[in-house]
Amino acid sequence: MPELPEVETVRRAIAPVLEGRRIRAALVRGTGLRHPFPRDLGQSLTGRRVEGVMRRAKYLLAGIEGGATLLVHLGMSGTIRILPADGKAAGIAMGRHDHFALQMNDGSGIVLRDPRRFGQLDLLAPGAMETDPRLALLGPEPFDPEIDGQWLWTRIHRSRAGIKALLMDQRLIAGLGNIYALEALHLARIRPTRRGCRVSRAEATRLLEAVRHVLGEAIAAGGSSIRDHRRPDGALGYFQQTLRVYGRAGASCLRPGCTGTIRRTVQAGRSSFHCPACQR
Repeated sequence: MPELPEVETVRRAIAPVLEGRRIRAALVRGTGLRHPFPRDLGQSLTGRRVEGVMRRAKYLLAGIEGGATLLVHLGMSGTIRILPADGKAAGIAMGRHDHFALQMNDGSGIVLRDPRRFGQLDLLAPGAMETDPRLALLGPEPFDPEIDGQWLWTRIHRSRAGIKALLMDQRLIAGLGNIYALEALHLARIRPTRRGCRVSRAEATRLLEAVRHVLGEAIAAGGSSIRDHRRPDGALGYFQQTLRVYGRAGASCLRPGCTGTIRRTVQAGRSSFHCPACQR
């Protein structure tokens, strides 16, 4: 599933295509993805201007003229491709797994593709962002300057849950998934199964710094193209080429001076990877 870096990569690519432009046509094919599409979605968007494109956790959010918000979640296999501007009003060719498209007033646009149909596409009414449970219950963004190591420690130091599970809880910090939680834990030298109550204040500070460092690296690399992720221009992300632990079971630890071997375990049905020699 695309995590924060992949979604942020998509946001940065599509924002210049959509922002400030008026929607010439909104094409909807089928009845929905994980949930049904809103009734009259295409009609509600046609003729409206896109006022901004944002990201919240793993959601893409496009502010629409009049106060509505278009919400997109890429699910397991969703991708967005960019249509180049041509100034024409010609129809958009939709592929087999394409479910939604926007054509802007300059002929450019975007197409949402989702073969497995686990994504989401919704149109929130004005003011609904503050109350929609998908957004209202989310924790702060990892780069939020208002949070620090002390903030993180106060929220985990009484928990007996594993620290990886805590990092992936979107109510604690928004946007982290399995890959980047594991990479940050390796950088911070903390075992994924360590209980939150066993993480010290100093370690919590180190962990939040590691989260920010790993996410920053991944965004700069265009995310990780391990399965389905593609940038909107069709290029692959390349952060997977620098993964330190994820998917490297049996390989040598890349930490300088460490002689450990990466080990794979299973937590809550999902693969975890860590170095038993340097992660305690």
